[in-house]
Amino acid sequence: MSIPPAIVSAARISWKWQWIQLMNGLAPADREGNYLRPPSQHKNAQVPQENDLKNLSTEQLPKLIIGRSCPWAHRTWIVHQLRGLDSRLKVLIAKADHNSGRWQLEPPWLGCNSLLDLYKHSGESPSHRATVPALIKPGLTKGERPQLLGNESAQLVEVLNLWPSSKTDAPDLSPLTLQDEINTWQNVLQPYVNDGVYRCGFARNQSSYDKASRELFQALEKANKSLSKKGPWLCGSKMTIADVRLFPTLIRWEMVYAPLFGCTYKPLWAFPRLWEWRKRFFSNPLVSKTCDSDAWRNDYFGALFPLRPSSIIPSGSNLSSIVNASTPSP
Repeated sequence: MSIPPAIVSAARISWKWQWIQLMNGLAPADREGNYLRPPSQHKNAQVPQENDLKNLSTEQLPKLIIGRSCPWAHRTWIVHQLRGLDSRLKVLIAKADHNSGRWQLEPPWLGCNSLLDLYKHSGESPSHRATVPALIKPGLTKGERPQLLGNESAQLVEVLNLWPSSKTDAPDLSPLTLQDEINTWQNVLQPYVNDGVYRCGFARNQSSYDKASRELFQALEKANKSLSKKGPWLCGSKMTIADVRLFPTLIRWEMVYAPLFGCTYKPLWAFPRLWEWRKRFFSNPLVSKTCDSDAWRNDYFGALFPLRPSSIIPSGSNLSSIVNASTPSP
């Protein structure tokens, strides 16, 4: 028995209204329907002195709190790994709770079961978004509150690049000679690629999606052309923070952003220089150990229920087989 057209039409209107309400809570947008990422409240993290860290116990060291599925946290984790910061800055991995929409701390830390509780314990306003990455300094004396040092990933990767390391050969990912070029890439990648995939996925209407998709793929084409002229890295012969900021987005491409966010105008292999760049980056074992495609699929498809109401988590190919595949012949 077919459903009467009037019921179908009413259901579409009702679902669209409910979807808009859910999306307004998940991902705010402007009047034209373009996704607007809420700003992070803290951008003032500072680089500590070596002497301030080397005599601290493991419990007293600052903590970098990340979530495996979050690309913004992923970039800070990569810098942490590349520079060998584990003896000077400990990583805590929060788990996404799909039902509450919060980051859970398992096991609890400083008596807090969630990142939101930890933000409150640190004296932050309840209105502040409890996001990862978060750089937290625990209280050093009894009764002293922990302190949120920073939670803006673009700034945190710069701080972590200068963070004291026990490795004598810790790489400098942001040399002064490349600062201008790194900043130029930041102004392209952040709005049009890193945020661009979300602007596609969280677009409220066709025109906002079309705009986001067009700008996303134009930015990818720009990166592909640059790599063909002066690779193997975005700024030439040396891996920099510019590469670190791009990688978490592109490594999630086939697993999340193409199937769930509609980033489908072209497959990533249509940008052969970027394809090889991603393979080169992933081949570093310090980087590949931070990549957990099962967690990405589980959290994106399981938690973003306005985009995937069924919460069905699709199967996916092995990440290594995708990244290391040869580009198809034209």
